[in-house]
Amino acid sequence: MTDDNQLTIPRPFIDLFIPKGSSKPNEPRQVIAERYELCEDMAQMLTEHATQRKLDLGVPEEMVLERIHRGLLAEGSVVSAPEAGWVTCRLAELLGWDLPGWAMTPDAGRG
Repeated sequence: MTDDNQLTIPRPFIDLFIPKGSSKPNEPRQVIAERYELCEDMAQMLTEHATQRKLDLGVPEEMVLERIHRGLLAEGSVVSAPEAGWVTCRLAELLGWDLPGWAMTPDAGRG
């Protein structure tokens, strides 16, 4: 059994790959697992950056998350718009910060 088969991918992440009106992902599990690992690593990596930005700029947590989210949406980003939303929400979770209001909508992270 490979490590990929042992990886537990959270349902909200899998949902990013299920088109509206469908019940099955539009990508194979291997692709979803690779994308999940990238996004989880990115969220983990951004924790220190987000904390430092909050301290340096003296701005609310929501503003830090919004700026990071905009950066993740920038041209040339390695994540899709739905993944950017997921990374931002995961970052808030890791930091124990409240989710911004825009992130709580049903289509947040779906781009």
